[in-house]
Amino acid sequence: MNIPSKGANGAKGPGGAGEIRVEGVTKSYGSAQFSKTVIEDCSFTIERNKLTVMIGPSGCGKSTLIRLLAGFERPSSGSITIDGKPVTGPGKDRLVVFQESALFPWMTTYDNIMYGPRARGEDNEATRAQAEFLLEKVGLRAFRKKYPPQLSGGMQRRAELARAMINNPDVMILDEPFRGLDAMSKELMWEYYAGLFEETHRTNFFVTTDIDEAVFLADRLIVMTNVPTRVRSVIEVDIPRPRRLANVFDSDAANDVKMQALSLLHQEAMRSFSGGSRAATDFIEAYARRNSERAAPAKPN
Repeated sequence: MNIPSKGANGAKGPGGAGEIRVEGVTKSYGSAQFSKTVIEDCSFTIERNKLTVMIGPSGCGKSTLIRLLAGFERPSSGSITIDGKPVTGPGKDRLVVFQESALFPWMTTYDNIMYGPRARGEDNEATRAQAEFLLEKVGLRAFRKKYPPQLSGGMQRRAELARAMINNPDVMILDEPFRGLDAMSKELMWEYYAGLFEETHRTNFFVTTDIDEAVFLADRLIVMTNVPTRVRSVIEVDIPRPRRLANVFDSDAANDVKMQALSLLHQEAMRSFSGGSRAATDFIEAYARRNSERAAPAKPN
């Protein structure tokens, strides 16, 4: 079942709205000698109808950027615009899916999905039909009367996506939404989420620390520096869609993007390592293990 470009799910489709420009943004906390700059002179574009993925060292300021894009905080300097209009606060044109589940545990799956329309006084036949369509699309129709504690982690994430989509934002902003899932559930969610994007082409901005997740999902991959964060590099990911795990990770294009991003992240980790970062130490050790495993001769069957 294909999601229409307009109608039941409200997707804008190709040519729709949702381009965000971040220009020279700096964000500092505190004042005078106690000031700490988290983001410094940061500029990038989230292109409309693209799935833009941001990756960077742990603690580099990615979540702070999400709060700025959502309008929960204001930059210390620089500007953020959506379709040419300044972002001055939260708006229904942007919706954030956070790391931790925000489903209401006392509401059923259906009621959680309908929360936004009901809060706006839009509980009508059209939105109820939209909710039923999305329940079917995310594979939760049989679980419509279940409560969040009765759902698996992957089901909860799918319910979160449906609850976001029913609000028809121009831009979906996702902050490591699959973090904490086991490896198998996480990979299933990658394919599921990629499929939803490929049907709607809604503008998406996805933040992660998982390099495989980033390569699999991205049309454009933004690699960030360490704190104070800014853009280190933008990598165009030329991997055909639709994407499935089997046809992506066996491809030379995916491996090339992965090696390029890993090299940049390793350089940033080395810089952070000199400052005593535990996260940087962990990354360097994992990177070294990965390279030694790749270099080791294959064991005979």
